[in-house]
Amino acid sequence: MPDEKLTSFRVKLRRLWPGRQPHRGEENRKKMDPVKFARSQGVFFLECRVTTNIRANAKRIWSLLTDAKNFPRWNSTVVSIEGEIQEGARLRLRVPGTARTFSPNVSGIVPNQRMVWTGGFAPLFKGVRTFELNPCDGGSTEFTMNERFSGLMLPLVRGSFPDFGPVFTRYANDLKNEAERTEGR
Repeated sequence: MPDEKLTSFRVKLRRLWPGRQPHRGEENRKKMDPVKFARSQGVFFLECRVTTNIRANAKRIWSLLTDAKNFPRWNSTVVSIEGEIQEGARLRLRVPGTARTFSPNVSGIVPNQRMVWTGGFAPLFKGVRTFELNPCDGGSTEFTMNERFSGLMLPLVRGSFPDFGPVFTRYANDLKNEAERTEGR
């Protein structure tokens, strides 16, 4: 009997507010495709990683990750990027909340699969951000962004770092939303 009342209530609710109800299975899909963040650290290293499944092919995601001109349009964690995102290039990157400019070098490009952005001056301080795309069954792609900071100066500057959990999660969600929104275009 309670199941019949609940079903009847849902039907009435849909009539009153059409389009307001989540699509069948949407709650489960969101639970299945969460953004996962992990952090590990030692005295001279800090590593942050975010992973999510994106319902878009690797080629679509790659086109977003390598389009410097339009990067800030979809990515709320980037104010601007100057330069071309291609092998051997040096970028000038600005992020919200700071006037500082980051200047990573782009390397290790394997189209639709992997690239690396490296900045700093080893052995004092170095940051290495790796982007990876791994195709999954059903046409989706697992996106992973890993950043490893290391160096002798890390213990001194670690306190000035932002909380990377929300920043990396927002980055992955922004990419996921844009790739899924534009898949097939």
